[in-house]
Amino acid sequence: MRKLYHSFLYLLIPVLTILCTATSCVTNDQLPDSPQGNFEALWRIIDEHYCFFSQKRIDWQEVHSRYARQFDNSMTAKQQFEVMTNMLSELKDGHVNLYTSFNVGRYWSWHEDYPKNYSDSLLRLYLKTDYLIASGLDYTVLDDNIGYIRCETFQNGIGAGNLDDIFLHLQPCNGLIIDVRNNGGGNLTNAESFAARFTNEELLVGYIQHKTGKGHNDFSPLQPEYLKPGKGIRWHKPVIVLTNRSVFSAANEFVKYMKCCPNVTIVGDRTGGGAGMPFSSELPNGWSVRFSACPMYDRDKQMTEFGIEPDYKVSLASEDFARGKDTIIEFARKMIKASPKRKGLPNRN
Repeated sequence: MRKLYHSFLYLLIPVLTILCTATSCVTNDQLPDSPQGNFEALWRIIDEHYCFFSQKRIDWQEVHSRYARQFDNSMTAKQQFEVMTNMLSELKDGHVNLYTSFNVGRYWSWHEDYPKNYSDSLLRLYLKTDYLIASGLDYTVLDDNIGYIRCETFQNGIGAGNLDDIFLHLQPCNGLIIDVRNNGGGNLTNAESFAARFTNEELLVGYIQHKTGKGHNDFSPLQPEYLKPGKGIRWHKPVIVLTNRSVFSAANEFVKYMKCCPNVTIVGDRTGGGAGMPFSSELPNGWSVRFSACPMYDRDKQMTEFGIEPDYKVSLASEDFARGKDTIIEFARKMIKASPKRKGLPNRN
């Protein structure tokens, strides 16, 4: 059994800040630093190391034929960048980026094509001005004695002492709402540390595979991943996790972990996905490319690259917005009030 790992991978930080180690980078045979050479290097890196060709039914050889015709040695750097970014967008993957000194190629339709189901202005009405902040988590007690934690990123370190302080402050509450809407990810270890406070026993939370060859279907067998109970105060009253389409990468994994924990319900919209562990490589001209290389699955061996469905699908209603109410938060509050387990107390290991 293995504890969740990859703590060195910050899932939404540009690869220019990631050290090129044997486990986080791949290399390719040297090709000339020319428009055609850079194109061939990029296409080959993705061809040999990207992990979702089969699931997305992408004919990468056809993509090569179509885009190769657009390259010639008279192209400027920005023209190369535009065509390369268009080619990478064929993958429809938010973990695929092309980094240059002047721009970052990215694919954002995984959330831009869907309702936001989130409002900063509404959130301020719930947090008010006297909320507390610890380890990048904003938290408060709502008027009906329900705890609320806003987690907008997993890039910030989440300390064990900070979590103890947060749970001690929220201990009198009847239940807890954790709002990860618009959380684009960060450090997977932070997501794990937070989720580990909601179980008393080791849980199977999913599986991971690794590429074993250059073929599109060359993968290792599924390897199980486990979530171990966190040290310190652990929460056992009802928990509602709020999600939307902008929950991605490490935040998507957090939702996957929480679905395995007792007394936890997921409310909102389907998450954005991003369940391919990102690796990086470099083109002959020095540009960096990041891509999904290791597919991850839930405990039922279902791939979570395309997002995780909530237990209750709830969207923001315009009439609630007009009244200064967040439909998704209000739904969560009603669930906690109706829960028979809301009198349970947090425990310390």
